[in-house]
Amino acid sequence: MASCSISTSLLRFSLLRLIPKPSSSSIPLFPSISRKDPSRFRLFSASMASEPKESPSNNPGLHSIPDEATKGYFMQQTMFRIKDPKVSLDFYSRVLGMSLLKRLDFPEMKFSLYFMGYEDTVSAPSNATERTVWTFSQKATIELTHNWGTESDPDFKGYHNGNSEPRGFGHIGITVDDTYKACERFERLGVEFVKKPDDGKMKGIAFIKDPDGYWIEIFDLKTIGTL
Repeated sequence: MASCSISTSLLRFSLLRLIPKPSSSSIPLFPSISRKDPSRFRLFSASMASEPKESPSNNPGLHSIPDEATKGYFMQQTMFRIKDPKVSLDFYSRVLGMSLLKRLDFPEMKFSLYFMGYEDTVSAPSNATERTVWTFSQKATIELTHNWGTESDPDFKGYHNGNSEPRGFGHIGITVDDTYKACERFERLGVEFVKKPDDGKMKGIAFIKDPDGYWIEIFDLKTIGTL
């Protein structure tokens, strides 16, 4: 009986050795994604579509819960270098309606900073130090940086606006009551346009230039949601 059992086992082992092993090329690399089952693609796409575009699952690297250490952070300023403060201050105050929140001068380093924004300066402190603190507590201000002498230097070629090669910085954006009416006014004031509201495929928004060539997007809340 023992010899019969051993013989049977040897026979089975021999037969198993004769069965060809599947080649590595015949094993699908992604068995869950089969050409015969396109529904798997649809299920995957549906799950992506069910999530908002802004969700972390659709934006690799995005953290949905900010670090507790950043709780008091907010966007405070964007800085532009300007050639001539007289020209720039006129544009941002007269054309765009901003106010000068704070001016800081640095004689030893020969430059000045002008902080522009839409805050009501009536509420600004009269004390110089307190006004600085008040200015830096406001959101979304523009810091115009003037290096003394550029306004009268015949060899000064101006600053890179980010929209010529090599491209980098793009633009800031200003919300207005009505884009078309605002642009009609800008046109009367001689403002240079990059794009008027009805130019191109994106209707209802415009781009203008400030005196140094920086781009400014103009839009209103009635049309921005349709983009």
